[in-house]
Amino acid sequence: MSSAPAPEPAAPDGGFEVPTRWLPGTGAYAELDEDAYIEGALILSIGGAQQSHVDVLHPGRVFYEYLQRIANVIDLVAPRGVPLRVLHLGAGALTLVRYVQATRPGSRQVAVDLEAELLDFVLDAMPLPEGTSCEIIARDAADAVLEQPDAAFDVVVLDIFAGADAPAHLTGPDFVAHLLRVCAEDGVVLVNVGDDPPLAFARAQSRQLSSLAAATAVLTEAAMVGGDQAGNVIVAARRTAWPADWTRALLAAGPHPAAVLTGPDLARFEEPPT
Repeated sequence: MSSAPAPEPAAPDGGFEVPTRWLPGTGAYAELDEDAYIEGALILSIGGAQQSHVDVLHPGRVFYEYLQRIANVIDLVAPRGVPLRVLHLGAGALTLVRYVQATRPGSRQVAVDLEAELLDFVLDAMPLPEGTSCEIIARDAADAVLEQPDAAFDVVVLDIFAGADAPAHLTGPDFVAHLLRVCAEDGVVLVNVGDDPPLAFARAQSRQLSSLAAATAVLTEAAMVGGDQAGNVIVAARRTAWPADWTRALLAAGPHPAAVLTGPDLARFEEPPT
């Protein structure tokens, strides 16, 4: 028996009225607040926890560090401005969809999220920029990926994991194999893993991708590498070799201090914590 939703939060007096929406699948309220420091930017929170940041006036700028790292990889997949085919699993506020459209107009994108109410809420409050070609799908990520043809995307982004709370059916080798299957040979799969020390889940996901992909790299803040700090780890996987110039470019792009782990450094990171 489901419980009734909690009373909707009251709007503040004057100024910006905070849009809110009850998410039945999540069992929490979503709300959009103005960023107090960046004009025209909005922050999506779910259940009081910040989830996404959108610079509506400048969608080509990404605020969260882990999304900046993902965006920096997307920048390398093809020459500047060339349209890409991008699959987003875990839509949030569609921040990366907006980024790809701003930097690569004409890209064909697909965004998937299990929570249909969240997608409606975000699009009602912040419609996608004119000209954006993005199919919006309210489904489980595993089911949506199964329906995609081989090599259909240049970039596949999985942004659903939150440490040990990750959906079990999205953490196994079968699902990862499908992520690689729908990725083009010269494309990249990017998996964001939020984790707590000692990063056991992030290390396990990196090991799994390394066992299935031709090449893997880990992108994170330098202080995260030792496993003593909570945060986000991006695992990037390719069906072909990892370009050495990507490592140099990503280290230069930051956010700083940045770590890009490949080869022996990656192997050491993937060792299970003791």
